[in-house]
Amino acid sequence: MKVLLINHFPLEGSGSGVYTKNIAFRLIEKGHDVKVIVVDNEINNNYNFPVRTIMHYNFPCFTTHPKSSNQFYNLTRQEMNDYLMRFIDTVVEEAETFKPDVIHCQHLWVAPYATMQTNIPYVVTAHGTDIKGYKKDKRYRHIALQGASHADKIITISDQVHSDVKKYYFIKEEKLQKILNGVDEKLFKPQKIDRLKLLKKYIKIDEEPQYLITFVGKLTHFKGVDLLIKAAEKYEREFEDIVTLIIGNGELRKELESQVDELELKNVYFLGNLPQQELPKLYSSADLSVVPSRVEPFGLVAVEALACGTPVIASRAGGLPDFINEDVGRLFKMDDYSDLAEKIIASLKENDKEKKGQKAAEYAVNNFSWSRVIDELIDVYNDIIS
Repeated sequence: MKVLLINHFPLEGSGSGVYTKNIAFRLIEKGHDVKVIVVDNEINNNYNFPVRTIMHYNFPCFTTHPKSSNQFYNLTRQEMNDYLMRFIDTVVEEAETFKPDVIHCQHLWVAPYATMQTNIPYVVTAHGTDIKGYKKDKRYRHIALQGASHADKIITISDQVHSDVKKYYFIKEEKLQKILNGVDEKLFKPQKIDRLKLLKKYIKIDEEPQYLITFVGKLTHFKGVDLLIKAAEKYEREFEDIVTLIIGNGELRKELESQVDELELKNVYFLGNLPQQELPKLYSSADLSVVPSRVEPFGLVAVEALACGTPVIASRAGGLPDFINEDVGRLFKMDDYSDLAEKIIASLKENDKEKKGQKAAEYAVNNFSWSRVIDELIDVYNDIIS
């Protein structure tokens, strides 16, 4: 089978990029031919599959990206049209030269509309940020609606996304298929780590802290990092020897750093964006990983932490309650930093890492491995081809 994968973003730095990269790797492992189209500000050919890059030095995003702070909503009409025409031209050209049996687009946005022009069967994965964009900027709605209506199948990654696609894109149930996101079980797994040695790579520290908490994600309002910082004021009073690592970047970084200074927090550190290969060690060494989102279509970082044997404290938002439970972590009331602090304090005092860590790792692999995801995706491809 020949599969053309299309994304509006690079293969690194976003959830949908990692998703696309994992699909490509797994399809090749199973003997299929793959080509990928991405938008990026640099050429990257360091993969074992061909990548066609639509060059854009300040490419637009739904929120932010490590390589760009531009957003779709900032584009003028002319810039929108230029972006769309470059996408259409590239997709049509690759469809004619690569001759895929099926095309898999990421996001109910511009890519499916461009793919309509090829007359090749296609499937779209709705990631949730595309729905945010649909609601925020009316100028893209006719494009998104046409791309969605002509798709042979639309994959949703959580109950929340599934419901929203039906509501906003008027898609019937029989065209939808929920396939929960997958974690790379080869990369994300429990590791025995020298915590002090690891931390010295990133921060100035002389002694190993008793407790370590991690956050991984974009520094935007909907990720709720400000809630974690407010909670830190409470749990730092409870535990003097505790370190919080905030891993990621975004438009709110300076504001969040100022919040840390104003609250006079001593052990909250911003590490910026890190390569995905570094995350398993940090997850494994942490006592807890926190996902305090106000909106979260799925929450892949939560599954990554679980796969590394680390319990997760998550908000009751979006897709997170679909899989975070008392066996592997705890849920707190969305937007309530006091409840978040209480859950963190209780989790550390009750030693959740020791009690729930092994179960969390097994749970992640059994329910969210890419081995499962790719088999379900291939079934979808075969169905729409036939």
